[in-house]
Amino acid sequence: METAEPEGSGRSWFPPAVPGGATEVLLHACCAPCSGAVIEYLLENGVHPTVFYFNPNIYPQVEYERRKTENMRYVKSLELPFVDGDYDHAAWRERMRGLEWEPERGARCMACFRMRLYVAAQYAHVHGFTVFATTLASSRWKDLRQINRAGCEAAASFSGLVFWERNWRKGGLSERRNELIKQYGFYNQTYCGCEFGLSRMEKSL
Repeated sequence: METAEPEGSGRSWFPPAVPGGATEVLLHACCAPCSGAVIEYLLENGVHPTVFYFNPNIYPQVEYERRKTENMRYVKSLELPFVDGDYDHAAWRERMRGLEWEPERGARCMACFRMRLYVAAQYAHVHGFTVFATTLASSRWKDLRQINRAGCEAAASFSGLVFWERNWRKGGLSERRNELIKQYGFYNQTYCGCEFGLSRMEKSL
């Protein structure tokens, strides 16, 4: 259960309650804008993240490379480890077969979270992490309940691994997110990543 946060608190008012008191976590990252404030907050509170970039949902590949490069630029500036996961969009599309016309925050998004967070959990287990988290939870466009469910399901597949359920939008982190976008000049994408989200965005213009 997540600890309640008082209204009007600053971004670092309370040290993060890391499961098991871990000081090393694997952090699945989706993009630089969503990662910036989360990584900064962890470091300020003595938690050392290894950033794991696995997002085969992103389309087209040039968009994937742009987001990865921005994320890597920020992570490397902090001298943190950055793990580049495979980009296999065809495999992602196969997993989404039959869900193409699902609405945003529906069954397709849930399947997407499950795929990405399972791979993150697998990497965490193989490389000796006991805790993993994701920056997906920092985006207001995502369903936090779906993300937490997918993360917990993934962690349950591996002995001794815990998914860190936390609302990364609280405690001033959303405001700090926007400050870091300006400070670092991050590329700030306008759609979630997949071609289905892109199509809906284009239709709304």
